[in-house]
Amino acid sequence: MSFLILAVIRLSLSTPSASLPPVLAGPILRRLDSQRLVIWLVGSTALSLDLLLEPEGAAPQRLTLGSKHCRIVPIGQHAFIHLIDVELASPLPRDTLIHYDLLTASDTGQEQGIADWAPHLLHVGQSRPNLVLASRADNLMFGSCRKPHHPARDGLAQADTVLSEHIREADARPALLMLCGDQVYADDVAGPMLAAIHALIERLGLFGEYLDGAVVSDSESLYRHPASYYRRADLLPAFKSNEALRERFFGGVEKPIFTTANAHNHLVTLAEVLAMYLLVWSPTAWQIIPEPKASELEPQHQQRWQREASALEGFRQDLPQAARLLAHVQTLMIFDDHDITDDWNLSAKWESTAYGHPFSRRIVGNALVAYMLCQGWGNRPEVFAAVLDTTTAWTSKTDGQHRLDHQTQDDLIKQLLAFQQWDYVLRTDPAIIVLDTRTRRWHSRRLASRPSGLMDWESLTELQHELLDEKAAIIVSPTPMFGVKLIEVIQRICTYAGFALTVDAENWMAHRGAANTMLNIFRHSRTPGNYVILSGDVHYSFAYDVQVRHSKQVPHIWQITSSGIKNEFPPELLNWLDRLNRWLYSPRSPLNWFTQRRDLSISPRLPNQRQQGERVWNGSGIGQIWLDEQGRPDRILHHNANKKPPTEFLPPDQEENE
Repeated sequence: MSFLILAVIRLSLSTPSASLPPVLAGPILRRLDSQRLVIWLVGSTALSLDLLLEPEGAAPQRLTLGSKHCRIVPIGQHAFIHLIDVELASPLPRDTLIHYDLLTASDTGQEQGIADWAPHLLHVGQSRPNLVLASRADNLMFGSCRKPHHPARDGLAQADTVLSEHIREADARPALLMLCGDQVYADDVAGPMLAAIHALIERLGLFGEYLDGAVVSDSESLYRHPASYYRRADLLPAFKSNEALRERFFGGVEKPIFTTANAHNHLVTLAEVLAMYLLVWSPTAWQIIPEPKASELEPQHQQRWQREASALEGFRQDLPQAARLLAHVQTLMIFDDHDITDDWNLSAKWESTAYGHPFSRRIVGNALVAYMLCQGWGNRPEVFAAVLDTTTAWTSKTDGQHRLDHQTQDDLIKQLLAFQQWDYVLRTDPAIIVLDTRTRRWHSRRLASRPSGLMDWESLTELQHELLDEKAAIIVSPTPMFGVKLIEVIQRICTYAGFALTVDAENWMAHRGAANTMLNIFRHSRTPGNYVILSGDVHYSFAYDVQVRHSKQVPHIWQITSSGIKNEFPPELLNWLDRLNRWLYSPRSPLNWFTQRRDLSISPRLPNQRQQGERVWNGSGIGQIWLDEQGRPDRILHHNANKKPPTEFLPPDQEENE
């Protein structure tokens, strides 16, 4: 089956040496400051670039980006990641429009800029993209969960529409866009998307690799194997010892309450994950490959292919706008599970199962390498120097079949699995602290299958240290710290029954040690009085005002969740869960005393477009929050991707308190 699909793609492609655009994806604005600019892009060759900066009302600057400012990582014969990190001798002005360009020479020697090689990145009437360096972090956009083949519209495109209304107003622009997790779905991939991935691998000559612990021995054999589409679980050898791995990693467990995990097209190789990044961030990647076509699929897979192809068509239509947004707004990111694999590090037992098998360890490791190159580096470039040295040395040398060295790949994966600096802090006003809730978990001592705490004691202690003496703070936690109580209770019950994987039982209250430590941080006399917690993950949106009882200093906490950018919760099910939550956990309900949150006073902010009593909002889109001088929410919006008016979360009525 997959051999026939790949054959159709290859017959449709011109040779890899045919003309390619100089830039395949980007630029994406990453961490920005008045004296430092971090930018990510992918070229079809190693580019010689000049950065042009034109602040309004100030003299322009032009910098040649040599090896000191631009690190180039080859990922294929015709694909090179450019990691641009520029320190400026003179600071750029804040709260001012700064037009910029990236200039390179064409084959004819003529200088080309973004208007030549990526005109879709320009707003109407603009000859160059622009950025704003905000003096305060008081206007933020945020969201999570962007699944390309979900039928909803793309929230990033809607965010670009909102931005376009203020493209000339520096003081009305968001200070940054925070992507809170699941920027890609490496574990839940549509058949047409997988075909496009394989076409792009072939077109760009992305490097192959050798594989252990699978029926196939290398990446080329994987792409040709009959099980490559919709049946990747069959690639495991038929040994009894693989049964747990097959179920936990490739089982495609149905999760009707929270999400549907369809791992049957799970990405395996580094080339597949890197190609996915190009296809979700750039319309150019789609333009250089043929339309994915199905051939010889089983009937149920054929029907699924058609549904997925229809949803992907809508995604592709919105993609130029999404790319334009990323070229105009500082964008920061953090992983959640689907960036790597569903239920990533859910429990100690999950970890021992996945990392104890060479095939699944390679799958996790490849996704983590791709995350580092495409997301993690841009958040905190200074901590990745040693890892990038290893990566560049590895990808610069391949064998005669353009496959990467097997041992060096395993060594790099080992290095990244032990890496402990994925989190980061921005000393803005207020400070922004982005948490790693995936790789430093608090394991259950009594039962290895129980969900781990989202952060261990040591990482929570480090969080407290970062918060000391701050007046206000924004904490980015991919999973809400304070979620819908009924859903957390359902997760707890299913965990005790042995079904933690089935219900995605990951929340802050699931582990007593992590929950109590986190609440004690909020009670500490030297930690901030005002906290805003930004989250995603759950595929619906809500806002809670939270106070911690029995504390000398009563901290004010706002849990604000926007999810998903392109994903939604089953609507009827969510309506029932919302109603039951209000009935079972009303302010006077004795059930509240049996939860970890009995020391909290939680008041929901109700959406202004709700039906009677609704507390949550279900709809694809992007969140936006404005803060006052004390770091308290002044306004909370959810911009709906379906073009309907934005939903505003209103301050709570006292009688709604839990």
